[in-house]
Amino acid sequence: QVQVVESGGGLVQPGGSLRLSCAASGFTLDYYAIGWFRQAPGKEREGVSCISGTNRKTYYVDSVKGRFTISRDDAKNTVYLQMNSLKPDDTAVYYCAASFRYSDRAMYADEYDYWGQGTQVTVSS
Repeated sequence: QVQVVESGGGLVQPGGSLRLSCAASGFTLDYYAIGWFRQAPGKEREGVSCISGTNRKTYYVDSVKGRFTISRDDAKNTVYLQMNSLKPDDTAVYYCAASFRYSDRAMYADEYDYWGQGTQVTVSS
């Protein structure tokens, strides 16, 4: 059964850091793009970052470049999102997703096939 499960969200002060994890099961990461998305109240779901399945190329939305880093541990079949210098605007539910149709860049929600349940990230003092 194909599944992705997020963990690692929480409450952090502005300027702080969090690391989100996306554990994949039922498939291996080698061929499929894995993306991180976020959705704040009243806003549309936004692509934050993705990592290519075939060549590990990484992509980021402009608002997180230089602050967030996506990475992959094939031995653990897990993708991480390291988030540094967090801002209140980063507050959202963060979702991990797997695309079985795209192996490289995929930053739009409709390019993904399997979604996790989401994890809340709140940046507040």
